[in-house]
Amino acid sequence: MTVTPRVTAEPIEPAESGGAVDPAGRVGPSAAPAGIVLGLASRLRGTLALPSDKSIAHRALLANAIAAGEAVVTIRSPGDDVLSTASALRSLGVQIGVTSSGSSRLFRIRGQGSPSAVGALQAGTADCGNSGTTMRLLCGIATFGSGRIMLTGDVSLSRRPMERVAVPLRQMWARVATTDGHAPLTIDGRRPLAGKAHSLPVASAQVLGAICFAALAADGVTTVAVPGATRDHSERLLAAMGADIHRVDVATGTVTTMRGPGRLRAASFTVPADLSSAAAWLVAATIHPDAELHLTGVGLNPTRLALLDVLREMGADITVVPSKQPQGPEPVGDLIVRSAAHLRAVSIRGDRVPALIDELPLLAVAMAAAQGTSEVRDAGELRVKESDRISAMAAALIAAGARVEEHADGWRITPGRARDAAVTTHGDHRVAIAMAVAAWSGVAKSVTMDDAACVAVSYPTFWEDAAAVGALPGSEPLPGNEARPR
Repeated sequence: MTVTPRVTAEPIEPAESGGAVDPAGRVGPSAAPAGIVLGLASRLRGTLALPSDKSIAHRALLANAIAAGEAVVTIRSPGDDVLSTASALRSLGVQIGVTSSGSSRLFRIRGQGSPSAVGALQAGTADCGNSGTTMRLLCGIATFGSGRIMLTGDVSLSRRPMERVAVPLRQMWARVATTDGHAPLTIDGRRPLAGKAHSLPVASAQVLGAICFAALAADGVTTVAVPGATRDHSERLLAAMGADIHRVDVATGTVTTMRGPGRLRAASFTVPADLSSAAAWLVAATIHPDAELHLTGVGLNPTRLALLDVLREMGADITVVPSKQPQGPEPVGDLIVRSAAHLRAVSIRGDRVPALIDELPLLAVAMAAAQGTSEVRDAGELRVKESDRISAMAAALIAAGARVEEHADGWRITPGRARDAAVTTHGDHRVAIAMAVAAWSGVAKSVTMDDAACVAVSYPTFWEDAAAVGALPGSEPLPGNEARPR
């Protein structure tokens, strides 16, 4: 869990906007197949280098913004959410330049901190777009900013709950105001904050991360008890950058302890591929009758591997090949997935849910291909994501022919007879990606969707990668992209 920070020496210039890169680092995503009818792929074959993990990318940009020194964070195919974080930081006075190297973007950040203290963001208004991670983590950093900071977002983000992050920050003497429990947020920065003991009512890596950032400007010890498992990206990164932070497992979940005030050293590294993006291909290849896919350079953080455990429990054929030379604070490796002989039903509930929350729409598709009746419960959090994912996925899978019982906190899913499905995505990237997989793997006879472009929020090269492995109508695996025969 250690990394040797590489601090850049060259001055940071304004972001380059020539070519396909705009000042935020945005690259034109592969064209969404407007009006296309998605159906069963004849086969899925190939090797994919996926977009960088957005959970790690957000934290890398934010932490380096308040660190001492300069850093380069390399992010492959950053999605809209990550670009919202870079744009928000610029709005609050952080100098970030962007250059391109193939499909990767190099974010060159001049930290606002000093060798003795973390930096302070300038007063201003920052638009977080559709990114809840941006808003909640940035709220933690804004608590010790140099003035009043307002965080806004789009219509979808403005419906998502924000008191869950505001309440523990207020307990640390932060001045945080929500708008009827939602965005916009108004934060009046102050120092010092106060170290406090927190016990979160629900497991949330975003709330945990916001508290950890605020603790960098707090006097004393901050502890955060979390029920169940959460991602530990914040702890790994902050420890690697010099913070006094550690996490232990306890009978009821985890406890993170941080001593402040803290300071951070700028750290340059390459963000590994996102397991949430890999999830689409892990599920697609597992369900498909003729598939073998190789996914390279994927982040293998132990707190993110619950998806592999569930798919293997269902009968998936997945091989993990760890890298012997990871770059940065996260373990990395390759994944090889092949068609499963058959899939078994599974039940997901209780403390298994938090570690799977982003992948549950895709697992719902796998359940619709498994023998027997599967169930997801205790996942009410899905109703307050970018869309009501419980309702959206129930409607989409029923349209595709599956038998689905919708519950307040999940589903019961039994395979049915595949049908042609017209899917309403509600602009939710997870729903769109899940139902594309349903089409390619035969869970649906065919799928059309109202907003195929929304996948760019997290996976801007999704349709390009789909064509490369032969998933789109009329496409075959690209020459040289054939996986090795079994």
